Amino acid sequence: MEYRQLGRSGLKVPVLSFGTATFGGSNEFFKRWGETDVEEAKKLIDICLDAGINLFDTADVYSQGSSEEILGQAIKGKRHRALISTKSTFRVGEGPNDAGSSRYHLIQSVETSLKRLQTDYIDIYFLHGFDALTPIEETLSTLDHLVQSGKIRYIGCSNFSGWHVMKSLAISEKYGWARYVVYQGYYSLIGRDYEEELMPLGIDQGVCLMAWSPLGWGRLTGKVRRGQPLPEGRLKTGGAVGGPPVDDEYLYTVVDVLDEIAKETGKTVPQIALNWILQRPTVANIVLGARNEEQLQQNLGAIGWNLTADQVARLDAVSARQPSYPYWHQRQFSERNPSPVLKAE
Repeated sequence: MEYRQLGRSGLKVPVLSFGTATFGGSNEFFKRWGETDVEEAKKLIDICLDAGINLFDTADVYSQGSSEEILGQAIKGKRHRALISTKSTFRVGEGPNDAGSSRYHLIQSVETSLKRLQTDYIDIYFLHGFDALTPIEETLSTLDHLVQSGKIRYIGCSNFSGWHVMKSLAISEKYGWARYVVYQGYYSLIGRDYEEELMPLGIDQGVCLMAWSPLGWGRLTGKVRRGQPLPEGRLKTGGAVGGPPVDDEYLYTVVDVLDEIAKETGKTVPQIALNWILQRPTVANIVLGARNEEQLQQNLGAIGWNLTADQVARLDAVSARQPSYPYWHQRQFSERNPSPVLKAE
């Protein structure tokens, strides 16, 4: 297993982590992701640890807390071998303070997560989304207090815009508070918006990426191909609902190239899509989801090898999209405003 630095911190994390949103399935939304129980979770965690995957990602809203509970039970006796990341901000109750990044909600959320996870500390704590109603100073001072108290060790953010991250980093620097070292965001071969602003910010500020939904909401699993009906299961029943729309022809064209490279390498379509992400700037980790041992073992095949420069270039070219303004305009002045993405390509 390869390990990379978690942004501008001293912590090293594996390039693959295991996402536990499939644990629980306590409501209709999360049942589409999976219904892994404690016994199956134990098996999956053992496979991960044996392979060097020691980072497990969850959130308080996953299956209304069941994901954290199952992870806590499944990892019992192995906590010293593992890193745990969890998240807060989204609504977890009906009360007026059961959502957001206020001091009240964050402290309550951390205490509740610690109980569910049956642990004394959380290794990486993410804000799951940006709270525009709470002063950023209140949020960051609370996170710093939780770091100083030992209840969380590193902080990150997820689904923030670039200016949300930059303003937060500036405030942390001003007061000497703990700063975000990692961003957890959507990034895939067919979802490259992260490259426009967040990737250059990450390079400049030492904020790395944990990429979620690296297979484009299930569209790059190898099950979706030109001229073929969708297979029975999650994709056909709307399992990818909630993800960004993707033009069919664009998707099929990308998958055509993935199929070509699969034949050249002997690897699967998802393994190639995952390997491509690991060669992008700022990427420290990919969050993998798997509902069973077979899916997990297949995903492990994404590491231990690399696509050639030519193969990467072909994937870059076929998946490239016109960036939004002002980024397309900035790329016209690359002499003074170089793009880290174009350098990678």
